[in-house]
Amino acid sequence: MSSSFLSMSRAFKRSVAATCMLLAGVAATSVATPAAAEVKVGLSDWPGWVAWYVAEQKGFFKKHGADVKLVWFANYTDSIGALSSGQLDANSQTWSDTLGPLAKGLPLKAILVNDNSAGNDALMVGPKITSFAQLKGKKVALEQYSISHFVLATALAKNGMKLGDVKIVNLSAGDAAAAFISGKVDAAVLWNPWVHQIEASGKGKPLFTSKDMPGLVPDLLVAQDKAIQTKRKELVGMIKAWFETEKFIREQPAEAAKIMSKVVSMSPEEYTVFLPGTKFFDAAANTQAFDAKNALSLSSTAPTIAAFLTQYKLIDGKPDAAKGIDGTLVQDALK
Repeated sequence: MSSSFLSMSRAFKRSVAATCMLLAGVAATSVATPAAAEVKVGLSDWPGWVAWYVAEQKGFFKKHGADVKLVWFANYTDSIGALSSGQLDANSQTWSDTLGPLAKGLPLKAILVNDNSAGNDALMVGPKITSFAQLKGKKVALEQYSISHFVLATALAKNGMKLGDVKIVNLSAGDAAAAFISGKVDAAVLWNPWVHQIEASGKGKPLFTSKDMPGLVPDLLVAQDKAIQTKRKELVGMIKAWFETEKFIREQPAEAAKIMSKVVSMSPEEYTVFLPGTKFFDAAANTQAFDAKNALSLSSTAPTIAAFLTQYKLIDGKPDAAKGIDGTLVQDALK
């Protein structure tokens, strides 16, 4: 693999393995206790979360009366630890990485869905593989217990297969991409920019993507119960700012990409790769996500995600998803 290919390897790791690291006692980064006058919100490198900088730079927080301090975490796992230990008011994290703390009884609630991965994660195969049946017995490279592992498990289950039908090769995402390009493995489960680069190279194509598993890879804003009680006005204002941010990204993607790319030291052209595969959630999508009767809601998808986490012993106990969901702030933001 060329050095230019590897230079695109932004660390977009939303890893379910982070859950067991956190529960084993991973130390959080040194973040001061949140001040009463502001909402301290953690975020890391994923488009739906980097988008908060659009809200900040375009003045959407100020417009809606939200005093927000964004705290950047180079290590995503550290942000989960900081929220769980009360060093943040809210954090940007996945639903899968929230179920673990909920299983431990931590007082956290998902209050907004920023996005769903809708193509940024994919099972890549060579030109000769055209069906799942042809994957049987083949080597598939991925980061074990990460979102990629969950994507593969879901893809196989939807096509009448199980993980035991393939040979999993545990490699970091960059190494998995290199192994696939060099022909050392038959398939690889990756996220962008590797997905785009492999497609562009002609070496492979997606057989299954996160677009084929709607509702199962949600990226959220998760808040401490205490912050919801004491800083509700600011959090509701932040949600209002998000709805403007989503509209801005949808209507002015070039300017949005310019803002977001600068945060992660990429060019706007490079960053645009991530936008089509990210389904940013507007007000209507959030309303559905918090409706327990909806098949793609957080409540409805939680059992599937929890089953994966439990199977691989990534969480202890059974999470009560209902206790970790609060859609009333979205409702307030829409009044």
